[in-house]
Amino acid sequence: MAITSGDTVTIEYVGRFEDGTVFDTTKRSVAIEAGLIDEAAEHTFEPLSIEVGTGELIEGFDDALIGLKEGVETTFTIDPEAGYGEWDEELVREFERDEISRLVGNQDIEEGTFLQTQTGTLQEVVHVDDEVVRVDFNHRLAGETLEFEIEILSID
Repeated sequence: MAITSGDTVTIEYVGRFEDGTVFDTTKRSVAIEAGLIDEAAEHTFEPLSIEVGTGELIEGFDDALIGLKEGVETTFTIDPEAGYGEWDEELVREFERDEISRLVGNQDIEEGTFLQTQTGTLQEVVHVDDEVVRVDFNHRLAGETLEFEIEILSID
């Protein structure tokens, strides 16, 4: 049976940037090898079950799954437009230092710090000085071409 929109599929995957750097995976051994976690970490890794065509996945991933069959192992590439979009300068916002301090409380604010928004996403602080803090609201994978190596474990 080939995957169609509305099917629930269970997959294993490894996500890489164009240069081969792993950014995400369902495989613990790959995560350890890539330095995403260390061997002592209690993070669990398990196959991912998703419903195709419901917006759970980026468009390019959804599209790549359509027509695949159980047991298939394949690799596909997703350009930024079908992934997390192009990086957008307008999504880097500037705040007064006092305003950010009120919003985040006692949290240290420095370049590279991630702030959690009300929706739960993490946004990176990209500039800090005595008066101004700039926060990048682009998705961390915006502007990236992504490669996924997947295995279709089951289709329901």
